[in-house]
Amino acid sequence: MNSKNATRDRVDEEIARKVQLDTRPLDEKLVLACRMLGAAGHWHGGLAGQISARGVDPGTYWTLKFGIGADEAMIDDLILVDDDLRPLDGTSLPNPATRFHLWVYRARPDVQSIVHTHPPATSALSMTGQALVVSHMDATPLFDNCAYLADWPGLPIADDEGSIISQALGSKKTLLLAHHGLLTAGASIEEAAVLALWLEQAAAAQLRAAALGSITPVKPELARESRDFLLKPEIISLTFQYFARAVLRESGDCLHRGTEGNVNPQ
Repeated sequence: MNSKNATRDRVDEEIARKVQLDTRPLDEKLVLACRMLGAAGHWHGGLAGQISARGVDPGTYWTLKFGIGADEAMIDDLILVDDDLRPLDGTSLPNPATRFHLWVYRARPDVQSIVHTHPPATSALSMTGQALVVSHMDATPLFDNCAYLADWPGLPIADDEGSIISQALGSKKTLLLAHHGLLTAGASIEEAAVLALWLEQAAAAQLRAAALGSITPVKPELARESRDFLLKPEIISLTFQYFARAVLRESGDCLHRGTEGNVNPQ
């Protein structure tokens, strides 16, 4: 019988060798991320929430035009802004709350994409004064990886809120914001989107479990092992591709390039 370490090493090698990462251009990934989050109810309240990704040129970022919901996002709805949130086309209007993303990008060179949403379960958990508890295998990617901001700093459209939120996130990939929602900071668009989906699922499970009784956390050593496996880029990519296929089955035209046609940002 193979030892667990030997089996894990073999699985890791096969995944690295056989799994193909998603090679779509950045703008297509960003639209797909919007659509999958929209389908999962992350934009149920209307226009609250933002998604962004670093552009090719330093100090540039892709995001949605203000007024466009994630569930209706198209390629032509993306705009490029500078590091003061000014649109580079000179006319488009970004969501002003996207300003706090800039603070996270400045503090975290490893972050390539940010998702901030107010989905139902996370919003409900944010109202309880409780942090996320990693008590199920599916929540283990968030083990020692989900910060908690206990005090709401107000509408995040100014620099003070950006400073507070970026400091609260620290070196972690996710953040539960009290009286607010969630933030994920990914090494890729895929990671930011998938972590947002997983965080909402974990919050929903925690709320259901709390109604039944006390919640027992997963043992740290097991949670850590599971986290490191599930956060492999290959696993994240496969998960993203799964949700992307569902989006494309439902809205196959969402990647159509109109007359404005963004120039495939890589």
